[in-house]
Amino acid sequence: MITSDIIIIGAGPGGYETAVLAAKKGKTVTIIESAKVGGTCLNEGCIPTKAFCRNAAVMDDLKEAETYGIDSCSFTFNFQKVLERKNQVVETLRGGVETLLKQKNIQLVYGKAAFKDAHTVEVNGEEYQAENIIIATGSVTKYLPIEGLHQENVITSKEILDIDHVPQRLCIIGAGVIGLEFASIFNSFGSKVTVVEFMKEILPNFDTDIAKRLKQSLSKKGIEIINQAGVKSVEKNADGSLNVNYELKGAIKSCEADTVLLAVGRAANVDSLNLADINIEFTKKGITVNDDMQTNIPHIYAIGDVNGRCLLAHAATFQGIRALNHILGEKDDIRLDIVPGAVFTSPEAAMVGLTEEQCKAQGIAFTAKKAFFRANGKAISMNEPDGMCKILADSEGMILGCHLFGAHAADLVQEVCALMNRNATVYDMQAIIHAHPTLGEVVQTAAHEF
Repeated sequence: MITSDIIIIGAGPGGYETAVLAAKKGKTVTIIESAKVGGTCLNEGCIPTKAFCRNAAVMDDLKEAETYGIDSCSFTFNFQKVLERKNQVVETLRGGVETLLKQKNIQLVYGKAAFKDAHTVEVNGEEYQAENIIIATGSVTKYLPIEGLHQENVITSKEILDIDHVPQRLCIIGAGVIGLEFASIFNSFGSKVTVVEFMKEILPNFDTDIAKRLKQSLSKKGIEIINQAGVKSVEKNADGSLNVNYELKGAIKSCEADTVLLAVGRAANVDSLNLADINIEFTKKGITVNDDMQTNIPHIYAIGDVNGRCLLAHAATFQGIRALNHILGEKDDIRLDIVPGAVFTSPEAAMVGLTEEQCKAQGIAFTAKKAFFRANGKAISMNEPDGMCKILADSEGMILGCHLFGAHAADLVQEVCALMNRNATVYDMQAIIHAHPTLGEVVQTAAHEF
């Protein structure tokens, strides 16, 4: 029996960052990982996808070279080098995580963990025991009951990151964050991309105004997006190509593709933990927790994707800090209700706080004001006029939400996120001097509309 103060199951962002912080505070930690440290985000999610995004951005700039006075620009695209660079980025960062976990108070164990009892987990036949346990096992690809998904050339976000070629025709099932990022990337790489989405708008959790404008922008780039279309089956043709059959307005239609990407979301990774054996409460959405990340067994916590509250890496990190603070009896000012989200399409989209639809559903009175990138000097000089910032505020000017699409939207939203955490108003924003010319002035311009 190996004992420590805290057992953490899962070495993704929530798990490893919590382990490092706990060790700094003098706690001994056993952290258990079934695959590679860094979790989905580092190995098959956020980071490798962003490496692809950078390649796509360079490609887009080269295609627009004449705009910048670079005539007769020609280039060849070596996709194998794209893969090599992506792998190098991931390996570098994974090595950094491994180094962080090499300290005296942390023991890293590789293998699948399963609960023996409420204080004990078993890994590779060895038992580990701790006073407190944090579950941080993340999520897995979600599948839908669609005929034909489990066949050659029908892949998930994991497999497409290691694909050895650029598909000539790529059909993506799902227009959420994952689907749209890959749509944008492979459109830049040269694929003919079609996105089939069941919901009325793309990015169902985003503000509808932003979603509609982003759809228009992506469509201008040649991405075909079909909304309110329910996929019924995927069939293989005699030549090896695939037909994605979907229902649209009562009629069955088809999209022909060489590769089909399934991108309909993620599901909590709970299957191998034996949660029912120790009576931990969970649903299809994830493990049930309170605001301190405690399960119904008070000394067992669940953070990140596995609790289904917010499937974002940075949310997992701060949920881990909240759980650790509760274990240590320390208070914090973390606002887990204010979590920024971003989509790294071209252009980017980002949000924080409530959408117009959420305000209406909750009966919250609000005012919405907008500012546009086409009136921003930096955006025009960057040849990035396509974009908008929308801020929602209540009758007293308290910021309810901010919604952006355009160049560097993921960075710009953080200013509003910080102000919301400090209960600032749009009038406080009006008094903050911004450097000129910067994209950040778009946010201030929207504030000045109040």
